[in-house]
Amino acid sequence: MEIKYRNIGTNKWQLQKTSQMKVEAVFYAKKEMLEDLSGDLSLEQLTEAASLPEVISPVIGMPDIHEGFGLPIGGVMATNGLISVGAVGMDINCGVRLLTSQIPYDPKEITDEKLRLLINKIIREIPIGVGGKRRSLPPEINFENICLNGAQAVVKSGFGTQNDLTAIEEGGKLAGARMEAITPRAIKRSRREIGTLGSGNHFIEIQKLEKIYDKELADKWGLFEGQLCVMVHSGSRALGHQTCTDYTEIFWQLEDKYKIQVPRKGLAALPIETKEGQDYFAAMAASVNFAFANRQLMTHFIRQCFEDVFGSLTSHFSPLTLLYDVCHNVAKWEPFTSAKCKVQSAKLLIHRKGATRALPAGHPLLPEKFKETGQPAIVPGSMGTASYVLVGTSQASETFFSVNHGAGRKMSRTEAIRTIGREEFESSMANVIHNLPYQKVVDEAPGAYKDIDLVVETLVEAGITKKVAKLIPLAVIKGD
Repeated sequence: MEIKYRNIGTNKWQLQKTSQMKVEAVFYAKKEMLEDLSGDLSLEQLTEAASLPEVISPVIGMPDIHEGFGLPIGGVMATNGLISVGAVGMDINCGVRLLTSQIPYDPKEITDEKLRLLINKIIREIPIGVGGKRRSLPPEINFENICLNGAQAVVKSGFGTQNDLTAIEEGGKLAGARMEAITPRAIKRSRREIGTLGSGNHFIEIQKLEKIYDKELADKWGLFEGQLCVMVHSGSRALGHQTCTDYTEIFWQLEDKYKIQVPRKGLAALPIETKEGQDYFAAMAASVNFAFANRQLMTHFIRQCFEDVFGSLTSHFSPLTLLYDVCHNVAKWEPFTSAKCKVQSAKLLIHRKGATRALPAGHPLLPEKFKETGQPAIVPGSMGTASYVLVGTSQASETFFSVNHGAGRKMSRTEAIRTIGREEFESSMANVIHNLPYQKVVDEAPGAYKDIDLVVETLVEAGITKKVAKLIPLAVIKGD
C-alpha cells in the first residue's frame, strides 16, 4: 500500500486521506529521515489508526516512528473515550528516569576500572535479561501493593524518598488499578520480576553530561556540564506484555458485540465505559504501577552500588538524585484545549506508544516543582549514542504535549543481526564500556537505530521542544 504525504510545516507531513480515514494523520521528520519510513508499515499503521471511531484529529507519528503492533511505535492517538490495547503496546509504562550526582567527570577519578566495577556490582544486585527474576524479594515488598500503589509502595517500604515521588510522572502511581482485572497468567509470570531490568532496548547507563543548551533551566534542575549521571530504561516486564496479549484477544472477540470496526487485531479497541474497557484500563494501570515500582526498586540498588564505588567522592551529599521519571506506552485521561480540537469532553484519552509527555511551564498536570519550568522530557539514544533532556513548549499542544521517546529503530532485529558486522559494532562501541559481547547485543547496535541528533532536532526545529542538555554514555548494562 503506497502512502502519499505532503509537507505542511517545518518537518511536519500530512498523509493523504483515504476513504476509510475519519481524521487526519501527520508525522514529523526531517527530509533526510524520510527514506527510513519506506521499509516498514508505520505510515500505513497511522492511516489505520485514523480510521477508528471516536479518534480525535490528528493521529500523530513522532520522529522515531517505526512499525509496531497496531499503532506504530512513536505513535500518539487521542480519543473521546475509545481505548485501544495496541495503541498502548506490549511493554506498558516502559519508561526512563535520570539520576544525577554532584560528581564532575574526571577520568583520573572515574576510571574505566571503576566503571567496570560499578556495572558488575549493579548486575549482581539487579537481574537482567529475558526471564530475569529475583531469587527472593525484600520482605517489605508486596506484589499486590506495588500493582495498586506503584513507586509509592516501594518508597513507603524504605526504598527511596518522598523527594523521589515528586519527580515521577503521576507521583509514581496511576489511579484506577484493580487486581481482579489482571489475568492469572499475567500475575504468575510477573510475581518475581520486580526490580529487574529485562532485555531488548532496556538498559542501565552511566553517563556524562556533555553539553548544556539552556543554562537557566539546567541550573534550576541541578544539571551541569561534566556531571556524572545514571539513566534507567525499563518497564512492566511480563506483566505488561501478558496484559496486552490477553486483552487484545478479549477485545477482538467482542468486536461484533459492541459494533466496533477495527482494521486489524493489533488495534483492537472498545469504548472505555464497557466492562471490558474498564477492566483493561485497571489492568493497564496495575502494569503502569508495577513499572514505576520496578524502576524505583532498581534505583535503590543502583544508589547502593554507586555509593560503594564512588563513596569517597560523595561524602557530603546524597550520591544520586532523581531528576524525573517519564512514562511511555500508556493511555491516560488528560485535559486538553486547542482551537483545532472540537470535542465537547473536557478531557481526552491520550494514548502514547513509544512517546512521552512534554508538558510546558504552566500546564495544569505539572507537579509543583516543575510548574515554572515545565517537565523534563528524557529522550535516550541507542546503545552507544547520546541521550537528551528536553522541555516542551506551548506549541507542543499540536502533538497533545508529546515528544518522541528515543531514537527509534531503522532496522528490525533480524536485519540488524544479518547486516551489522562485528567490526562495525565494535567501532560504534569503542568508547563505551559494555557488559555483553557482540553476538549477544548486535540487534541493539547503534547502527540499527535512527540518528538521535536528527530525531531530536526534528521537533526542536518545529518549535515543539527545546534542548536543555545532552548526555553521552560511559558504560552501559544490557540484558540478552
